Amino acid sequence: MQVLFGILLVLLIALFAVETRHNLKRDTAAFRLVDQYEKDLGNPALVDAIVAFIEQDWKLKRVWRRENGTKDDVRGLIKHLMLWGNMRKGRRFIPITSFFYVGSLEYLLQHKDGEPKQLAMKMMQIFHF
Repeated sequence: MQVLFGILLVLLIALFAVETRHNLKRDTAAFRLVDQYEKDLGNPALVDAIVAFIEQDWKLKRVWRRENGTKDDVRGLIKHLMLWGNMRKGRRFIPITSFFYVGSLEYLLQHKDGEPKQLAMKMMQIFHF
């Protein structure tokens, strides 16, 4: 029984380490893009960087493929979020950070044709603005 408990404990510690590393990597990428493109949201390199991160992240990639996300979706959603969600709180900036979390990315892609105000308000709820 103690051996089983020890194995379970090691697995939980490993899972915690993997998830922590994933979260740090995601946050670092998002915050770097916020710092770099906050004043230049029309730059096509921003869309390319967001899509590149989504494509290499195993959690986001599943949502991206399931919802048939495209670069045009990201471009349009950034424009929608800029209308009502052009806000920064700490290191989070709604038009960029929203693409880096599974729940917010899924919502955006499912409602990409929604009203800009509704999309921005939902992102503000998710990120506690």
